[in-house]
Amino acid sequence: MMNNRSTPLLGRSPKALIAAVVLAIVHQYLFYGHVLGVSYPIFIILFYAFMYHLANDRMRAPTPFGWLLLIVNLMLSMTYVLFNNSFFYVLNVLVIPPLIFIHMSYMLSARRIEWWKIRIIQDALDHLFVQSTRHFPTVFKVIRLSTFRRMNKQRKGVMSKVLLGLVIALPFLVIVINLLASADGVFNSLLSGVPGWLDQLSYSESVLRLIWVIIFGFLFFGYLWGFIKQKTYDWEKRAQAAKAQLRTDSEAAALTVQSSYQIDPIIMATVLIAFNAVYVLFVVVQFTYLFGAGQGILPEGSSYAEYARSGFVELIAVSIINFAIMMITLVFGSAQGQSALKKLNNAMLYILVGCSFVMLYSAYMRLTLYEDTFGYTYIRFLVHAFMLFLAILLIIAGFRIHYARIPLTKCYIVLGLISYVMMNYIGMDRIIASNNIERFRESGKIDVNYLTDLSTDATPLLIHFAQKEYPELQESLRNQQTDLWRDSNRAWPSFNLSHYRAERALNRYFEEEITKSH
Repeated sequence: MMNNRSTPLLGRSPKALIAAVVLAIVHQYLFYGHVLGVSYPIFIILFYAFMYHLANDRMRAPTPFGWLLLIVNLMLSMTYVLFNNSFFYVLNVLVIPPLIFIHMSYMLSARRIEWWKIRIIQDALDHLFVQSTRHFPTVFKVIRLSTFRRMNKQRKGVMSKVLLGLVIALPFLVIVINLLASADGVFNSLLSGVPGWLDQLSYSESVLRLIWVIIFGFLFFGYLWGFIKQKTYDWEKRAQAAKAQLRTDSEAAALTVQSSYQIDPIIMATVLIAFNAVYVLFVVVQFTYLFGAGQGILPEGSSYAEYARSGFVELIAVSIINFAIMMITLVFGSAQGQSALKKLNNAMLYILVGCSFVMLYSAYMRLTLYEDTFGYTYIRFLVHAFMLFLAILLIIAGFRIHYARIPLTKCYIVLGLISYVMMNYIGMDRIIASNNIERFRESGKIDVNYLTDLSTDATPLLIHFAQKEYPELQESLRNQQTDLWRDSNRAWPSFNLSHYRAERALNRYFEEEITKSH
């Protein structure tokens, strides 16, 4: 891993620039004019290879979190091959790049910031926008030095003029060649000897692809070189000096600094008692009908729909507020003070956790009743998942009340990453389709339009449903087949397994229907 440590930067820079240009060429080939598909994980693997191979002497020793983030990024990129959910398709475009930039900063940055500290985001942004752009001029320096290093002064002058002439002539040559090819068929036939994909490119597309390669070549090289030759700011040097000085100070000074961020335990106890008094009263009222609502025991004058709709958002909001109060108490609550007061605050926190669970369960029941009445959708599924995630966070916070050494930030970051990957792989469309089909079996109600708007992940299940129970779905499936036919000529970089399976299943289904009709 450390084989580049002895390699001079000057000798490594031409290789890095060539690799960046090759990566940019691959990038435009995979993504220009194509929908994201198998191209995404292929490019991310190549990008990791590019960064780690050329900057491996800047890499920190492997850590569990480093491996976790690598696996998370690769698994999220694979969702563009395995699934076809439009929600996560858009969301992952916004999530994956920041996770990769944070991973690069964690593994390669000279600052060696720990992954659970918020400064890792600042460092990732610094490398993305500042450290990288300051090395854009380095590209020209690398070209000049690598080209002219072994030439004498006279040859350098001649070569520089030749290169300048080619740079000036190139865009005009592209225009002239395209005009001549359009004006004369014989000349155009002569040019047809070049590879077929080049022959099919229009002038505008050729220019756009060239610009694409140049821009991303600069971006890839600058981003890489920002880690290899990282600039240290003056304020960083002062901060490092102050930090070194702080280490030599007494423990008392450190405790003084820490105490300035702590909340007085009496104030905290007052706040917790005030909130819990209201929450306990609310929970007592909830228990009068909460567990009976699913059996038909509702508040007087309320229908299932009214009960399900009323108060759901408010309960989720209050649960989030309770979680925030717990975090403030656990993070900024004073560890000092009387033992009795500390025990009182801990007891109040346990009551807060219990009340929050009752509120979450009440919200869960209301949402379940609402789904039974109106069906299952993306938003309702995601709200269910969020409530489960919040409940797990509350459980961890509950353990933290007793076990003060539990690192909340680390636990929540790891749990958040794992939960997000699980949400991508759980098969949201299939679950929604399955629940709506089960609702149809119990109530006879179904929203066909919403079912057919689900992604191709649910198509095999819908085909089985149409075959066995609901032939009226056939027309909608036929429309979906037509839409898939229109997209069937997509290039291989856009390949998607869910899309492919759905198309094959639909073709097989309608072939069987035609056979039956004959």
